[in-house]
Amino acid sequence: MRPSRSCVITPEEAITLDGLFWERVRRNPYQIAYEDFNVEHKNWRQYTWEHMGYEVRRWQKALEGEGLKPGDRVAVMLRNSPQWVLCDQAALGLGLVVVPLYMGDRADNVAYVLKDCACRMLFLTDLPAWQSLDSVRESFSDLQKIITIEPLPPSFSPKESRVTDLSAWLPQTPRSQGARSNEGHALATLIYTSGTTGRPKGVMLSHRNILTNAAAGLATLEVGPEDVFLSFLPLSHAFERTCGYYLTMMGGVKVVYARSIAHLLDDLKACRPTILICVPRFYERIRSSIRARLDSAPFFKRWLFELTVKVGWEWFEWQQKRGPWRMGFITLPGLRRWVSRPVLSRFGGRIRAVVSGGAALPEAVSRFFIGIGLPMIQGYGLTETSPMVCANAVHNNIPESVGQVLEGVEVKIGADQALLIKGPNVMMGYWNNEAATRAMVDEEGWLHSGDRARLGASGHVYITGRIKEIIVLSNGEKMPPGDMEQAILGDPLFDQVMIVGEAKPYLCALVVLNSSEWTRLLNERRWSSGMLPASMSLEAQRFVLQRISAQLKAFPSYAQIRQLIVCPEAWTVENDLLTPTLKIKRQNVFALFATQIEALYGNR
Repeated sequence: MRPSRSCVITPEEAITLDGLFWERVRRNPYQIAYEDFNVEHKNWRQYTWEHMGYEVRRWQKALEGEGLKPGDRVAVMLRNSPQWVLCDQAALGLGLVVVPLYMGDRADNVAYVLKDCACRMLFLTDLPAWQSLDSVRESFSDLQKIITIEPLPPSFSPKESRVTDLSAWLPQTPRSQGARSNEGHALATLIYTSGTTGRPKGVMLSHRNILTNAAAGLATLEVGPEDVFLSFLPLSHAFERTCGYYLTMMGGVKVVYARSIAHLLDDLKACRPTILICVPRFYERIRSSIRARLDSAPFFKRWLFELTVKVGWEWFEWQQKRGPWRMGFITLPGLRRWVSRPVLSRFGGRIRAVVSGGAALPEAVSRFFIGIGLPMIQGYGLTETSPMVCANAVHNNIPESVGQVLEGVEVKIGADQALLIKGPNVMMGYWNNEAATRAMVDEEGWLHSGDRARLGASGHVYITGRIKEIIVLSNGEKMPPGDMEQAILGDPLFDQVMIVGEAKPYLCALVVLNSSEWTRLLNERRWSSGMLPASMSLEAQRFVLQRISAQLKAFPSYAQIRQLIVCPEAWTVENDLLTPTLKIKRQNVFALFATQIEALYGNR
């Protein structure tokens, strides 16, 4: 049964993002809005909408004391928490522009963003977070105040008076009334893109951009007060911010903030969410973990699991009116009880939909989870589109597509199969970068996504590759590396993959191996325990190549990997090989391994 939509707040009722918040406070003051974990008391705390409203008024009174003007930028570098919401709503209501930053991002990236948009205030988690920026503080000339959410230690003696903690900054009494902006077309936030090919660009999104997008998302994924979201994808990510924050507020959904990825399984069991939103890599890792355990299981157990996935998938296809009814369906209740239930219990046992976005979802992953009875839908979008453009619905789900276009959004296929997008969700432009804005959005208002796509007869959109991420071999053959990389990542042996070969006679791969799976293979095959990826024998390299080839059977003969480099360390944000959204910085990886890559090709 679908949730009732009577509780939904429309964009016309909200007008602004802070208007959405105050309308929810007015309608449901005693309803639980958020939960988080109290580390000191080791229990889950609950926050009603009335309490959140009271606290926002305290934050607004403190912000007013800083002499900020509407349009000034305020940066938020916090973990997902009610405090993130309080900071955001307090600033938006005063007409300030919120700039989310990724916790754990490199100091030079943080410095660039703060300087580029001339942030006036910065909210951090604690003193160590501030100390991690020590090497770049000279570039923070525009910052007038730095607030840490956690108390500063008594021994802390700041070198500058700008630094204080939340308890010292917040007043004891709140404003008599919550401040509320009233211009829906005004700039609400600057979200800096990942910067895979250069410096990040500040995407300017208005209140209306995000509100209309959240409302369109609700038309596809209907949620209500009976639902529970578990939030762990960073709120600095546009996908989580719109879908896991504003959309849930619009639908009256309770949000529980996970402690950390390390505690995720415990938190799933504790809060038992009904909806889960995450990026594909999260689901890929769970699938790989299950697959790795099955590899060492008895034959009958492996066979039973594969049968469950097969019958479950056929049942799904029949429900979607794309397949016939089969006699084997009578076995599904028993298979789901004995095989699926132990897996689904890891998600809390109440999930009615898992949503994947932020990157392409491999069809094998969706088939796996749908087969065991976990409804999985994927969507598509960009930060520049607030971010949703398309999404599948549970009842109208074609997993290999990214779904149908959301209400109010238009798409068309341009030259070179490029996907073009128009709608109220399209950004205002890039901050102080008119040239980049003109290159992204044409004079007719069509945003050029950079993705190739095709439109299906049913109105579903299929992403077929990136326009700029096409490898052209020296023989003229073309291949999108992303599809091949996703296929290789289906093997639990591989954690990260990047394919190279532009203008070369064949393709090569750079890979990061999963350490636990590699150790298991070392023991199983009785190879030397000291055999590290950087000094692998030819036998081990051939074995890894064979595993890659097994994942690429469906690709043409010219799209096979001839040689590889096994990287000794994972690619991370810290070593500047990943963006904060965990996308590979291809140029940086290529530059780091340029000598080894050239050696693979010799003089060719």
